[in-house]
Formats: sequence, C-alpha cells, structure tokens
Amino acid sequence: MPGSKGRRESGRSRLLTWAVVPVVIAGAAVAGLRWNDARGPAPAAFTVARAAATDSGTGNAYRVEVEDGSGLDPDRAASVVARVLASPRGWSHHGEHRFRQVAKGPAGLVIRIATPETTDRVCGESGLDTHGEVNCRVGTVVMVNLKRWQTGSPEFDGPLGEYRALIINHEVGHWLGHGHETCPGEGRPAPAMMQQIDGLKGCVANAWPYDSEGRYLGGPPVP
Repeated sequence: MPGSKGRRESGRSRLLTWAVVPVVIAGAAVAGLRWNDARGPAPAAFTVARAAATDSGTGNAYRVEVEDGSGLDPDRAASVVARVLASPRGWSHHGEHRFRQVAKGPAGLVIRIATPETTDRVCGESGLDTHGEVNCRVGTVVMVNLKRWQTGSPEFDGPLGEYRALIINHEVGHWLGHGHETCPGEGRPAPAMMQQIDGLKGCVANAWPYDSEGRYLGGPPVP
C-alpha cells in the first residue's frame, strides 16, 4: 500500500541517517587527533640566569637560559659561560669583543642549555641534524646539548671544564661569523672552530681560539 511503502522508505532513511552520523563523528574525532598530533609537543620552558646580569654597560648583550627539569642551576651555568667569554684566550681577546650578561630586555645572543630532545627540535626547525648528540647555533640562539655539557666528548682528552669552554667558543664563534676549520697539522692544537667531536685528525684537543701569546689557533677552512 502507498502508506506502507512511505513508512518503509521513511524507516530506511532514518536507518541511513543513524548509520552516517557515527561515521561523521568518528571522522571528526580522527581529524581532531591528527590536528593535535600536528601541533607537536609543547615548547620547552627555560629559566633565565639572573645572578650576574646587569641592566647597563657596553658590549654584546647575551642571556643564559637553562631548560627546566635539566637539573642545572642557571646561575652556576652562567658563571661558566661568563668566564669563557671574558677570557683573553677566547673571543674577547684583549678587548676585540666585549660581552655582558642580561636577564631582561633585548639580547643579540641567547645561550640555551637544553636536553638532547629540545636541542634536536630547535636545531631541526632550521634543517640542522644534531641527532641527540651535538650543539648548534640558529640565528641569535646557541643551543647547548645538555649531554655534551654534562659528559664532554670521547674525542676531547682534557677536563670537562675545558670542553665546556670549547662548546661556548665554537658556537659563539659561529655567531660571530666564523665557519668550520680543520686540523692545520700533526700535533698542532685543534682549532676551536673545528668539529672536534668528529675526530682530531692528528691535532691535539684545544678549547680556545687563541694561545697564551695571543696568536689565533686556526686551520684550513672547511668548504
């Protein structure tokens, strides 16, 4: 009968509607999950070192930040960085460059000590592959891999404090415009701008751009 047919068609339509709604909701849920995944992990939080910071003075303003949860004291880490930057064997080189630590306001150089995961993420955003092991410089930011800061390098046979100096001198050297260099000869000091973690190639481990006489400890540029 026409009425029966109409009721059957109406019933079939309701069944189709209820069948489609869960699929649409499920699809929306999946899309939402994909959107959440696309955002990636939340940015890491950092604490700024403040103990020796100043609001006045001359020189290149820099800030030291340590990733929260790393176990490092930001002010102690900053004191290490300050000693390296102020050393006459470093880039200060008897006044050639001057540095001053700040805790607020503009800083043309930011030195961040971060976990390998955070270092990889920040460096990777600029196409640099640090593979959980090394440091990098991205624009005004130097990323110091916590693993290297805490354990040094198997290729560097000096004390850990010297290797920390190499980390800062190498990455700040990039910030100053220096490229990579390689070993200048058997038994000679490895340049600070050499990637010493990849092997010394006959050179002797060295953390500093200059020797005690003020001579630059360089080597052939790496193309």
